[in-house]
Amino acid sequence: MTENDNVWQRDEVDSPCLRICVIHPDAKICIGCHRTSEEIAKWSKYSHSERREIMDKLPGRVKLLRKRRGRRKALALRNK
Repeated sequence: MTENDNVWQRDEVDSPCLRICVIHPDAKICIGCHRTSEEIAKWSKYSHSERREIMDKLPGRVKLLRKRRGRRKALALRNK
């Protein structure tokens, strides 16, 4: 490796984007990467530590996308 090879190496947090860019209507996060639309829009402006902080939060957001169970039953009871 030459000294010039280091020019292409960057100490940045990669984007978690999976190219499944759909904002969930209830959770208000992307169903692919689990970031908010604001986080996606500002990603390139965030510092390394801000990106790392967001990345650390993403696994906990998965549960926001799970379907609620019992929807049909709730609708049936409401319509009685």
